[in-house]
Amino acid sequence: MREYLLVFLVALSVTYLLTVVAREIALRTGAVAKVRDRDVHAEPIPYLGGLAMLGGLCAAYLVAQRLPFLSRSDTVVFDDAGVVLLAGALVCAVGVLDDIFELDALTKLGGQVLAAGLLVALGVRFWFFPGADGTQFVLDDAQGSVLTLIVVIGTMNAVNFVDGLDGLAAGVVGIGAAAFFLYCYTLSATNNLTLATTGALLSAALAGACAGFLPHNFHPARLFMGDSGSMLLGLVLSASALTLTGQFVGMPTTGGNSLFVTVLPVLLPISLLMVPIVDLVLAVVRRTRAGRSPMSADKQHLHHRLLEIGHSQRRAVLIMWMWAFTIATGAVIVSLYETDLVWVAVGTMLAITVAMTFVLPKVHRPRKTGLGDTGLPENAVVEGREDLEEGPVSGPGRTL
Repeated sequence: MREYLLVFLVALSVTYLLTVVAREIALRTGAVAKVRDRDVHAEPIPYLGGLAMLGGLCAAYLVAQRLPFLSRSDTVVFDDAGVVLLAGALVCAVGVLDDIFELDALTKLGGQVLAAGLLVALGVRFWFFPGADGTQFVLDDAQGSVLTLIVVIGTMNAVNFVDGLDGLAAGVVGIGAAAFFLYCYTLSATNNLTLATTGALLSAALAGACAGFLPHNFHPARLFMGDSGSMLLGLVLSASALTLTGQFVGMPTTGGNSLFVTVLPVLLPISLLMVPIVDLVLAVVRRTRAGRSPMSADKQHLHHRLLEIGHSQRRAVLIMWMWAFTIATGAVIVSLYETDLVWVAVGTMLAITVAMTFVLPKVHRPRKTGLGDTGLPENAVVEGREDLEEGPVSGPGRTL
């Protein structure tokens, strides 16, 4: 645990320091959220936060290779982690080009497919799932590759989609990474297996990178992660989960729900990003029913609705974090422990989150609310809020 804590702190520290460098690069290359008549921010806000997070992840990876315990782990741990970072660097580069030149959606999708395909080609994919009776459900090459592409590309786009307010995406992914680290570490300890796993290493580093980026990105943000960051976070989060599918032979032993143990490597990225995934589905349905393109911009995303019902921007972000914590942590603890107390705890978390979402705005409203009036000063920076008027969205990840 101490070495994982060090990995977390290295990723946090390096990311925090490199954001200053990333900001300077963004300003010199013109990768900024420019001020337009319909925007809320009063001055250009740089993108390229993904470069700082990639640097933090790589630094954590290099340090982990020199630590007494992790350095003696199976070579597959660092081999798979290196493949994930290589694919992450590729998709981050695509994001950097988009942050500077504003690539079209098809080109970005091509870059995502290429990065996910690199994972598959180098052996980081879904291999099998344990069955409740101790058997293995083995995926053939086609099944494993297709499922990997769907989960990885879907997670990258979901993170990009949720990147709509200052600190929202980094907080949501950081919470999910911490929850998955708890799952990997506890599952390994319970089954008396090595605590050195690729999933635990990557999730610890990812949580640290998100924590190091948040001080620069929380409202009012000084730096946006842009597509370079949102796609990187999505790829590393989903790849962390899928690397675990080859870790255990037979059904892992836990005191929790066996179904959750079996499907959690697929379920966690989906459950963590359930809110943005639901938002994505609703947006597609809403736009197609109106006879518009699913890729056209509108002002009816979930975080817009939180602002509209009376939350300030910071409170809306905290509410979304609470939903991520409730869903991700709930899925993990139910898979590890199954007692009445666990279900009471999950139910309590859910009740508190629902109350904070819908009751708090009625009890304590900010002075001003609504999509056109968020209760913030006129010159406040609102990440991803450039779509307050008609026209294409150009937020931190240019989320549609």
